[in-house]
Amino acid sequence: MSFNIVNGQIYTPGLAIVDAPQPNTPLGGDTLHIAIDVSGNGKLSLDKDNDEHKDDDTHLHSLTLFLTSTDLSKNFTISNGTSPPDEDGHPAYVGPVLDLEPSSTVKHVNWPWPECLVGEGSGGGARGKYNISMHQSFRWRGVEHYTVFDLPISVSNSIGESDERVDCASVENELLDRGALTASNDTLDEVPWVGEVDASGEEADAGAAVGSVRAGVWGWVLVTMVGCWCLGY
Repeated sequence: MSFNIVNGQIYTPGLAIVDAPQPNTPLGGDTLHIAIDVSGNGKLSLDKDNDEHKDDDTHLHSLTLFLTSTDLSKNFTISNGTSPPDEDGHPAYVGPVLDLEPSSTVKHVNWPWPECLVGEGSGGGARGKYNISMHQSFRWRGVEHYTVFDLPISVSNSIGESDERVDCASVENELLDRGALTASNDTLDEVPWVGEVDASGEEADAGAAVGSVRAGVWGWVLVTMVGCWCLGY
């Protein structure tokens, strides 16, 4: 699997840029923490009324997140773009990502692990290898796209019991098969934002990193890019 990583940031087949976690990170703790830049590193403003860089041809409509595993046949809602119901006074999932921290271009998602992921190690129960599945609906240079990007992680570090954990059934969805997900993806002629930075983070020739990208359910494949790191999964 190939990822485009520049200065620790993961450029997705969409307008969102992942700051954390890194691919294949073993995770645990109280919550699943995901940090996502939704501004193209400052190229898009959240304030449409005061945006000197505003480009009506480029806009992020929505971003939803799921925790999925084909090995375990699991698909948990992290954020589906709606306001979450409360389970015994605790939200079952995170509200709309783009509405989090309105004054910040980096959205910090903190999703309490559900009960079935409590434990240690990667064996047994619902623990093991997962993908953070990111669904993006966006307009890039006047063309509408919908892509799915999977970031592999492992649920293998310690997750303790907590009253804030909801029953897994309350956030579980049917796992779509690979063909259905692949059919939902678009093909982009170039990777958004990548041509505007080089591996050192400096501005680069926009044509230098243009390649063919397929936003597949296992990640994305780049034919030509700047700063591509290939990581196994």
